[in-house]
Amino acid sequence: MRYVEKESPVSTEIAGPLDCARVRAVVYPCAGLTIELPPHQAQTAFNLRRWAELLADPQLAKFEGRIETDRHGHTIISPPAAPSHGSFQSEIAYLLRTLIRGGRVLTECPISTADGVKAADVAWASPDCMLELGNRVCFPRAPEVCVEVLSPSNTDAEMDEKMKLYFDAGAKEVWVCSQSGAMNFFGGPAVNLLPGSQLCPEFPKTIKLR
Repeated sequence: MRYVEKESPVSTEIAGPLDCARVRAVVYPCAGLTIELPPHQAQTAFNLRRWAELLADPQLAKFEGRIETDRHGHTIISPPAAPSHGSFQSEIAYLLRTLIRGGRVLTECPISTADGVKAADVAWASPDCMLELGNRVCFPRAPEVCVEVLSPSNTDAEMDEKMKLYFDAGAKEVWVCSQSGAMNFFGGPAVNLLPGSQLCPEFPKTIKLR
């Protein structure tokens, strides 16, 4: 799957309709669509509370797939991914641990975004980012590198939206691994396609499963 850069939304601030609080508005000019998002700090506090509730739910603890939330706290449940998906995750995590000294590599990393808690397939967080995480069970901001491994059901629009959420949450780079193992590297905040990773220049352009 080939990614091309699409028109970026315009982000601004407007007064909230009820309490005059400031809310961010993301405007997609071509579609004529405006999505109002709550202030990032308020959304993060809500996301962390909601995520703690979900982790304490004994029924959800039995589920083996992926769990995320939207900005209203609704759960989004996905079945377990195909074995090849996990293999790409494992290989990417191994390469990150090998090629970047320091920091921590995580899989299924929960990240607070403007649209709820999203789970990056793989992430790399610097020591400073890990220090900020503290004892929280969810990252209050995105680690420096967020990686998504594509599944057959993923669409370009879905991945574009998720990349924008990661960059809005503070990610420096977002990587996308295709089903064939081809890597695409993007820099923020405008979701620019990069010739390679700037944070890990030695990372390969193609993942080859052994």
